[in-house]
Amino acid sequence: MGPVVWAVDEAHLVNYLFPRDCPRVTYYPLPNSTPADIERLMGATGSRHVVCIEEGWLDRVSTQKLCVYELPTETFSCVDSGAGYFVSPETIRPKSMKAIDSLIDKIGVCGAEFRVLPSLWNLSDDVSTSSLQFSCIRMRNALPRGAS
Repeated sequence: MGPVVWAVDEAHLVNYLFPRDCPRVTYYPLPNSTPADIERLMGATGSRHVVCIEEGWLDRVSTQKLCVYELPTETFSCVDSGAGYFVSPETIRPKSMKAIDSLIDKIGVCGAEFRVLPSLWNLSDDVSTSSLQFSCIRMRNALPRGAS
């Protein structure tokens, strides 16, 4: 692919409102997701998206600040619509930058429910075999299986 600038669309921004190395599992129903999977994984939430982290990362997520850059879209092409990934082969100058002081508040503003679990492994296993769209990000940094 060569050197590219990576970006994520606004609908998937919530998956990245974390310290870079923070392990997380994120998911949301698709039009063809089964009612059983939606009920089991989404539960009674009124949110359209769920993001989960391990308890050990809560302090870092609570205190981390991030900058989000708005980029011009003209030279970007989608490489994964499920993850909202886009790339551009050109150097990009941001249109704007916004500082986010409270990641947990921003997650809620994005319409997601924030969940904190002792371990992500059971959820990761469950959601990855479900009919929901999911991302299991930075799992190499999660506690080892059975350590919680």
